Amino acid sequence: MSNARPVPTQTIVTLDLEGVLIPEVWVAVAETTGIDGLLRTTRDEPDYDVLMKYRLGLLAEHGLGLGAIQQVIAGLAPMHGARDFLDALRERTQVIILSDTFEQFAHPFMRQLGWPTIMCHQLVVDGDTIIDYRLRQNDQKRHAVEAFQSLNFKIIAAGDSYNDTTMLGAAEAGFLFRSPANVIAEFPQFASYTDYDELLEAISAEL
Repeated sequence: MSNARPVPTQTIVTLDLEGVLIPEVWVAVAETTGIDGLLRTTRDEPDYDVLMKYRLGLLAEHGLGLGAIQQVIAGLAPMHGARDFLDALRERTQVIILSDTFEQFAHPFMRQLGWPTIMCHQLVVDGDTIIDYRLRQNDQKRHAVEAFQSLNFKIIAAGDSYNDTTMLGAAEAGFLFRSPANVIAEFPQFASYTDYDELLEAISAEL
């Protein structure tokens, strides 16, 4: 009997959340509060730990708590066309969102997107004060892709930022979506799209 793994015939699409399906939460908070330092995102900083420690320092400096951030989130909606794209994709295959956001931020968006499955992180909160963050796992997007592959799924992935590139590289097919010029330039091996219909077509061709 051969021990060779069979060729995968089932697929899972893994998607980033912020910048792909919803606006960047920290950017919205920056625009609302006037704290320009919060405009820095994973599109600019490849080291997530460095970025989060920087953000937590700014929150402490300005006395900005979880409630104020959640109030900003309450006024946000998924990107135009995101729900239709996600619905069309879920008709074709399984979809799992892999995000470096936090459960405390993601919940309102999941309701608006029809409750897709999401794997993300948690904030550590004392009262209203965000004191730390707890990663579910370092480089969790890549590890999730590899775990799904170990279950004999073919993985197709799409994201927009530095923290998505290991996920895209581990997948059988990876695409950039609405990425900044610096990420596109540094990772030319990934086809880049800006339109949901184009991304849906590219993913569908890989199914």
